[in-house]
Amino acid sequence: MDRPWLSSYPDGVSADIDINKYSSVVEILEKSVIEFSDKPALSNFGKTLSYSELSRATTSVAAYLQNTLCLKKGDCVAIMMPNLLQNPISIFAVLKAGLTVVNTNPLYTPRELRHQLKDSGAKAIIVVENFAHTVQEVLDDTEVEHVIVTKMGDMLDFPKSIVINLVVKYLKKMVPDFSLPKSIPFKTVLSEGSQLSLTPTHLTHDDIAFLQYTDGTTGAAKGAMLTHKNMVANMLQASEWIKNDVIPGQEIIITALPLYHIFSLTANCLVFMEAGARNILITNPRDFKGFVKELSGVPFTAITGVNTLFNALINTEGFKEIDFSSLKITIGGGMSVQRVVAAKWKQITGCTLVEAFGLTETSPAVCINPLNIKEYNGSIGLPVSSTYCKLIDDQGGLVADGEAGELCIQGPQVMQGYWNLPDESANVFTKDGWLKTGDIAKMDDNGFFYIVDRIKDMILVSGFNVYPNEVENVIVEHEGVLECGVIGVPDGNHGESVKAFVVRKDDFLTEEALLDFCKESLTAYKKPKEIVFIKELPKSNVGKVLRRALRFM
Repeated sequence: MDRPWLSSYPDGVSADIDINKYSSVVEILEKSVIEFSDKPALSNFGKTLSYSELSRATTSVAAYLQNTLCLKKGDCVAIMMPNLLQNPISIFAVLKAGLTVVNTNPLYTPRELRHQLKDSGAKAIIVVENFAHTVQEVLDDTEVEHVIVTKMGDMLDFPKSIVINLVVKYLKKMVPDFSLPKSIPFKTVLSEGSQLSLTPTHLTHDDIAFLQYTDGTTGAAKGAMLTHKNMVANMLQASEWIKNDVIPGQEIIITALPLYHIFSLTANCLVFMEAGARNILITNPRDFKGFVKELSGVPFTAITGVNTLFNALINTEGFKEIDFSSLKITIGGGMSVQRVVAAKWKQITGCTLVEAFGLTETSPAVCINPLNIKEYNGSIGLPVSSTYCKLIDDQGGLVADGEAGELCIQGPQVMQGYWNLPDESANVFTKDGWLKTGDIAKMDDNGFFYIVDRIKDMILVSGFNVYPNEVENVIVEHEGVLECGVIGVPDGNHGESVKAFVVRKDDFLTEEALLDFCKESLTAYKKPKEIVFIKELPKSNVGKVLRRALRFM
């Protein structure tokens, strides 16, 4: 198959990667530890770990998982925390022990967490104490045998660790009461694990590294099976793309997106780690004043994020006064970058906001714009190395040049399928093995792709997927609701927000009461921002709700 985009590649960027450079994600860390041993790897709350310190911590936790908890190769371990030092330590420890990481959003409601733990069959979970009460509520309904609880300040030096833990729990009251009498403190895992020997696990490209959950069209989240090959491939693809702008061992990248999000996991945690960069973890990026203060104190060279994050930063007091002289890479993904935001970012920082496109199912990068473009161009970029893209019509045939069609992907970064869902896995691939994205796109004469529309009804809220069926299923559980339909509507702050159209059974049901009901079962970004009560929903002849018609109501 021809790849017309290759002629638009930046100088020195290879058409293909060598997938055999690393056999596993663990090898990437081991290579970096050897090459950048004393270089800073991770920073958070003023504490910095070198690559050698990161390696020792991950080995200790891995040894504990193997020896004390007796977890076996392939067992799943859930990790439920924001961006703390404990997060990447836990990720690499799980992988070192030959286990599979199940990244879990700490803001999940009990219903959402229960599904993910039950579906994955996770044997253990590592959770920050702020969210341990949610684990307590669902634990008996899952196969989880071991709960490791960490406090926010556990990896910090004394006395700062004690101060932060006390402030978080007693002053800010951010730790709801919980009772997990058999839970194991993370610090115990570290100390006892350091006295144990880790048995190296033979990992291959075919072993599953991550069960990365993405909300499903049927209302239940699906676990994308991402193997070590998938993750290594996408790391190499992205590294190839940015290599002209990266100096090994000298970069400083800002990680504000949570590491449980595939974009941050691959781009920040793996790509820049292979380059020996210092990764600054932002625990609470919604505190934009604090975020700006953090940015002011370090000569960062790269930052990734979603459009809403960049928009909030450029509108935060003090951002314009930051010294951006070191910044050379800004990549936006997870949702469409808005032209006005990109223009303001360039005006303030002097660095072009480069848009990229990907999916959880592709580990995630599919297309990235060249880093040397002068201005935002409205494109999602060029397919990365070793990636093939085609556009198909409703019958599966190729569309004519310049025409729009469904974007389909082939490449070593494409997932193996959805965990325990063979039918849904089959449906997302064409008969000849191409992943169907559900996105309508066009390609120009230079090989740049442009998203035109989405086939799916998926709603993108600040880069996170929300599917109408899940929200609808929650709303109709209310005894005062007859039926409902959910769509996404433009939102200047979040890209899109959720809007629900509801037919009432109880005429006295209020929007406020229904929103409170949704809060019990839906993470904040999935909860409707607006509820409109109507007499009946527009439907097809077979009774299917016509969501497209709702957009005109």
